[in-house]
This record gives sequence, C-alpha cells and structure tokens, in this order.
Amino acid sequence: MEYTIRIEKNKDGWLTGQCEQLPQAISQGENMEELMENMEDAIETVLDYMREEYIKKHKYRYTINPLTIRYEAKRIINTPKRKPVHA
Repeated sequence: MEYTIRIEKNKDGWLTGQCEQLPQAISQGENMEELMENMEDAIETVLDYMREEYIKKHKYRYTINPLTIRYEAKRIINTPKRKPVHA
C-alpha cells in the first residue's frame, strides 16, 4: 500500500513527517533518507498496534492475506433460458 507523508522542516533543520492515512504515525530524521526509514518503522508500529487491538477486541486470531479483485465486464449474448425445476 502507498502512504502519503506530510513533511515539514523544523527550525533546527530536522525533517518531521506524518502519515496522512495513519495520523498516529509520526517521525523525524536529519535528512530525507533517514526520515523515510523512520516513517516506515512508525507506520509498521501503528499497524501492529491496530492488529493487536483488533485481536483483543474480537478475542480470536486471524490471518491477513492479500486479496486482489479484478472486475471484468462482459456482455452475455444468446444465453439459453433455464427450464423451471419442480421438486
């Protein structure tokens, strides 16, 4: 997933970042490379916390698997009609 990071430069020259999708994820760094590494850690920490809280709330374990859904519109022509089935 892609995240958007808002970056500000402090008076002391450090960069501060905050994730727009996860506002709790905030970090800083002396340069852009360090800030991005620290932001990655901050985002992972917030997501881990959210997973743990979800597990506590729902009191069961679960597995997260990625899922890709593709929708393809197709026009169906000359589909035979079904005959009614009587029990």
